[in-house]
Amino acid sequence: MLTWGLIAIAVVAVVVKRFLGEPLDARGLVVPPLVLIGIGVHGLTSVDLATADVLWLVAGSVVGVALGALRGTTIRLFTRDGVLWQRYTPWTLAVWVGSFAVNAGLGFAAAAGGMHAEARPMTLSIGVGLLGELVPIGLRALRSGVPFARR
Repeated sequence: MLTWGLIAIAVVAVVVKRFLGEPLDARGLVVPPLVLIGIGVHGLTSVDLATADVLWLVAGSVVGVALGALRGTTIRLFTRDGVLWQRYTPWTLAVWVGSFAVNAGLGFAAAAGGMHAEARPMTLSIGVGLLGELVPIGLRALRSGVPFARR
Protein backbone atom coordinates (compact mmCIF):
# COMPACT_ATOMS: atom_id res chain seq x y z
CA MET A 1 0.00 0.00 0.00
CA LEU A 2 2.85 2.37 0.81
CA THR A 3 4.42 1.67 -2.60
CA TRP A 4 1.17 2.61 -4.38
CA GLY A 5 0.98 5.84 -2.38
CA LEU A 6 4.57 6.78 -3.21
CA ILE A 7 4.05 5.99 -6.89
CA ALA A 8 0.86 8.09 -6.94
CA ILE A 9 2.61 11.04 -5.27
CA ALA A 10 5.55 10.82 -7.69
CA VAL A 11 3.27 10.65 -10.75
CA VAL A 12 1.17 13.61 -9.55
CA ALA A 13 4.31 15.67 -8.85
CA VAL A 14 5.75 14.95 -12.31
CA VAL A 15 2.46 15.71 -14.07
CA VAL A 16 1.99 19.01 -12.20
CA LYS A 17 5.58 20.09 -12.96
CA ARG A 18 5.15 19.24 -16.62
CA PHE A 19 1.85 21.12 -16.92
CA LEU A 20 3.62 24.17 -15.55
CA GLY A 21 6.53 23.60 -17.93
CA GLU A 22 10.02 22.44 -17.10
CA PRO A 23 13.44 22.31 -18.73
CA LEU A 24 13.95 19.21 -20.85
CA ASP A 25 17.22 17.51 -20.03
CA ALA A 26 18.43 14.33 -21.71
CA ARG A 27 19.12 12.51 -18.44
CA GLY A 28 15.63 13.26 -17.12
CA LEU A 29 14.18 11.97 -20.37
CA VAL A 30 16.13 8.69 -20.50
CA VAL A 31 16.91 7.63 -16.93
CA PRO A 32 13.42 7.39 -15.34
CA PRO A 33 11.99 4.91 -17.86
CA LEU A 34 15.13 2.77 -17.74
CA VAL A 35 15.21 2.74 -13.93
CA LEU A 36 11.50 1.92 -13.66
CA ILE A 37 11.78 -0.84 -16.27
CA GLY A 38 14.82 -2.22 -14.44
CA ILE A 39 12.97 -2.25 -11.12
CA GLY A 40 9.97 -3.90 -12.76
CA VAL A 41 12.05 -6.57 -14.49
CA HIS A 42 13.98 -7.19 -11.27
CA GLY A 43 10.67 -7.70 -9.48
CA LEU A 44 9.74 -10.31 -12.06
CA THR A 45 12.82 -12.39 -11.21
CA SER A 46 11.10 -13.58 -8.04
CA VAL A 47 7.93 -14.59 -9.90
CA ASP A 48 7.44 -18.02 -11.45
CA LEU A 49 6.16 -16.77 -14.82
CA ALA A 50 3.78 -18.95 -16.77
CA THR A 51 3.41 -18.73 -20.55
CA ALA A 52 0.21 -16.69 -20.10
CA ASP A 53 2.12 -14.22 -17.90
CA VAL A 54 4.81 -13.72 -20.53
CA LEU A 55 2.26 -13.26 -23.33
CA TRP A 56 0.30 -10.70 -21.32
CA LEU A 57 3.53 -8.91 -20.35
CA VAL A 58 4.52 -8.63 -24.00
CA ALA A 59 1.04 -7.45 -25.03
CA GLY A 60 0.92 -4.95 -22.17
CA SER A 61 4.38 -3.65 -23.03
CA VAL A 62 3.51 -3.16 -26.70
CA VAL A 63 0.32 -1.30 -25.75
CA GLY A 64 2.22 0.73 -23.12
CA VAL A 65 4.91 1.83 -25.56
CA ALA A 66 2.29 2.75 -28.17
CA LEU A 67 0.22 4.78 -25.71
CA GLY A 68 3.36 6.44 -24.36
CA ALA A 69 4.41 7.38 -27.89
CA LEU A 70 0.96 8.83 -28.53
CA ARG A 71 1.23 10.82 -25.30
CA GLY A 72 4.68 12.04 -26.36
CA THR A 73 3.22 13.58 -29.52
CA THR A 74 0.94 15.78 -27.39
CA ILE A 75 3.75 17.35 -25.35
CA ARG A 76 4.76 20.85 -26.40
CA LEU A 77 8.48 21.54 -26.78
CA PHE A 78 9.66 25.13 -26.78
CA THR A 79 12.79 27.19 -26.28
CA ARG A 80 13.36 29.26 -23.17
CA ASP A 81 16.68 30.76 -22.14
CA GLY A 82 18.36 29.01 -25.08
CA VAL A 83 17.41 25.46 -24.04
CA LEU A 84 14.52 23.08 -24.58
CA TRP A 85 11.53 23.06 -22.28
CA GLN A 86 8.51 20.77 -22.25
CA ARG A 87 4.92 21.34 -21.23
CA TYR A 88 2.00 18.98 -21.04
CA THR A 89 -1.15 20.08 -22.86
CA PRO A 90 -4.82 19.25 -22.27
CA TRP A 91 -4.38 16.59 -25.00
CA THR A 92 -1.64 15.03 -22.88
CA LEU A 93 -4.07 14.72 -19.99
CA ALA A 94 -6.67 13.19 -22.31
CA VAL A 95 -4.16 10.58 -23.48
CA TRP A 96 -3.15 9.88 -19.86
CA VAL A 97 -6.80 9.23 -18.97
CA GLY A 98 -7.31 7.09 -22.06
CA SER A 99 -4.11 5.18 -21.33
CA PHE A 100 -5.25 4.50 -17.78
CA ALA A 101 -8.58 3.17 -19.07
CA VAL A 102 -6.92 0.98 -21.72
CA ASN A 103 -4.37 -0.37 -19.23
CA ALA A 104 -7.09 -1.07 -16.67
CA GLY A 105 -9.06 -2.97 -19.31
CA LEU A 106 -5.96 -4.85 -20.36
CA GLY A 107 -5.25 -5.67 -16.72
CA PHE A 108 -8.74 -7.08 -16.21
CA ALA A 109 -8.44 -9.09 -19.43
CA ALA A 110 -5.02 -10.37 -18.37
CA ALA A 111 -6.35 -11.42 -14.96
CA ALA A 112 -9.31 -13.16 -16.63
CA GLY A 113 -6.83 -14.80 -19.04
CA GLY A 114 -4.84 -16.30 -16.18
CA MET A 115 -2.08 -13.73 -15.61
CA HIS A 116 -0.85 -13.60 -12.03
CA ALA A 117 -1.13 -10.16 -10.41
CA GLU A 118 2.50 -10.21 -9.24
CA ALA A 119 3.58 -10.71 -12.88
CA ARG A 120 2.44 -7.18 -13.78
CA PRO A 121 4.50 -4.73 -11.71
CA MET A 122 3.33 -1.12 -11.75
CA THR A 123 6.91 0.15 -12.10
CA LEU A 124 7.30 -1.82 -15.33
CA SER A 125 4.03 -0.45 -16.73
CA ILE A 126 4.96 3.15 -15.95
CA GLY A 127 8.50 2.69 -17.23
CA VAL A 128 7.33 1.20 -20.53
CA GLY A 129 4.90 4.09 -21.02
CA LEU A 130 7.65 6.63 -20.32
CA LEU A 131 9.91 4.79 -22.76
CA GLY A 132 7.25 5.19 -25.43
CA GLU A 133 6.90 8.89 -24.54
CA LEU A 134 10.66 9.30 -24.86
CA VAL A 135 10.71 8.37 -28.55
CA PRO A 136 8.68 11.22 -30.10
CA ILE A 137 9.97 13.77 -27.60
CA GLY A 138 13.58 12.74 -28.12
CA LEU A 139 13.26 12.77 -31.90
CA ARG A 140 11.62 16.20 -31.94
CA ALA A 141 14.19 17.52 -29.47
CA LEU A 142 17.12 16.28 -31.55
CA ARG A 143 15.60 17.64 -34.76
CA SER A 144 15.02 21.06 -33.20
CA GLY A 145 18.73 21.84 -32.98
CA VAL A 146 18.09 23.47 -29.58
CA PRO A 147 20.25 22.06 -26.78
CA PHE A 148 18.80 20.07 -23.93
CA ALA A 149 18.77 21.80 -20.56
CA ARG A 150 21.49 20.90 -18.06
CA ARG A 151 20.76 19.72 -14.57
